[in-house]
Amino acid sequence: MAELRRRYGAAPWHLLLLMGCFTVTGWIVLRLAGEPTAVRMLLWFLGAVIAHDLVLFPAYAAVDRGLRAALVHRDRTAAGRPPVPSALNHVRVPALAAGLLLLVHLPGVLGLGDDTYEAATGLAPRPLLGRWLAVTGVLFAASALLYGLRRLRRAGAPTRPRG
Repeated sequence: MAELRRRYGAAPWHLLLLMGCFTVTGWIVLRLAGEPTAVRMLLWFLGAVIAHDLVLFPAYAAVDRGLRAALVHRDRTAAGRPPVPSALNHVRVPALAAGLLLLVHLPGVLGLGDDTYEAATGLAPRPLLGRWLAVTGVLFAASALLYGLRRLRRAGAPTRPRG
């Protein structure tokens, strides 16, 4: 096992997991190979990869760098006190969840495809913009509440004697 880890560079379970992922990917590729829309799907996938790597990743990396600069502070804790909780992940997590929800429901949030939705389901389109904003607000409020509780717990934590 040590030899495999030294040669491969990671644990054996990592290799097994990657082999499983490649197997599933290969199976999907074989299933799609005969589809008449396979070329369109491939072009869409390549476009999504390029858009993510060249546009979205630099954008959210820059936002994250700005958040870190604004929120992360030096550890100014007194000796024996628990560290001050960082607000960074309390902003990152709801922002990521809200972003993913927006990405998944973007046509509905923007009101695009309402005619198609109504023709396909016979139902009137739902007001997704308001719902997405409400869910986003709840996510950030819950995260802020959790952050506040963590800060209160830290403020009430007794100091530990230095040993």
